[in-house]
Amino acid sequence: MNPVTEETNPRTIDIDRRPTIEIVKLINQEDAAVSAAVSQVVDRIAEAVDLIADRLQAGGRLFYVGTGTSGRLGVLDASEIPPTFGVATDLVTGIIAGGYYALHRAAEGAEDNFEQAEFDLKSHNVSGGDVVVGISASGRTPYTLGAVEYAKKLGAATIGLTCNPESSIALAAAVSISPMVGPEVIAGSSRMKAGTAQKMVLNILSTATMIKLGLVYGNLMSNLRATNEKLKRRACEILSNETGIGAEEAANLFKSAEGDLRVALVMARSKLSSDEARKLLETHKGSVRRAIDGLG
Repeated sequence: MNPVTEETNPRTIDIDRRPTIEIVKLINQEDAAVSAAVSQVVDRIAEAVDLIADRLQAGGRLFYVGTGTSGRLGVLDASEIPPTFGVATDLVTGIIAGGYYALHRAAEGAEDNFEQAEFDLKSHNVSGGDVVVGISASGRTPYTLGAVEYAKKLGAATIGLTCNPESSIALAAAVSISPMVGPEVIAGSSRMKAGTAQKMVLNILSTATMIKLGLVYGNLMSNLRATNEKLKRRACEILSNETGIGAEEAANLFKSAEGDLRVALVMARSKLSSDEARKLLETHKGSVRRAIDGLG
């Protein structure tokens, strides 16, 4: 039996006969159902977030593993975490079947290689203290299943992100997240609704985990890395808006903090020097909130 994501969608069966505006409306209407599907699995997402946060706090790492669109989405989310939250580049890693080539070219045969997943995880020294998220729209991709099965043998925490709850990956993983988006606009084109659902879930997983780790202050990107002019301006704007100081003073404070927004925020909320603020942050694992609350 084909997974639901590969079934024919009765609502779009004559889409090739429709005028452009109706084609666009049909696609938009189908997409509108994705958020509702994700809302049905928020309890599983929360369970996965707590699992990931616990492992990362204990020194583990997070790995996204997938093929095709699913793999690319994992790599995309992983690549955004270090600049947004100021964490090490290897804390969250995306692994895609077929490697770098598969990021910009189809490498369809790579998804069928169950054994290759083990070699790829070994190349990243995945251990029992880590978390492996297997991403697959159908939930039966051999490569992704291979990754989840190998991770289980190691004792790593496993999470399955699929759109088919009774699939092999969903059943193999310790935590299964399966938003039911139904058949695609174009049968089997899981880059569409299934891909959108996966992107939404990955956004929640990573962002909520970073919040749990204390790497957000209020709803601000307090730990962002100001690696270009745009991010430097954003850092100074955050500093100014959060503390009420003027733009020029914020820029000077940011400079005295050696371009570290976390340090600048702590300095602005205390009478500490940059060195003292930095040491305080170290004792609170880089969390601005915990550092400031610790001042009493």
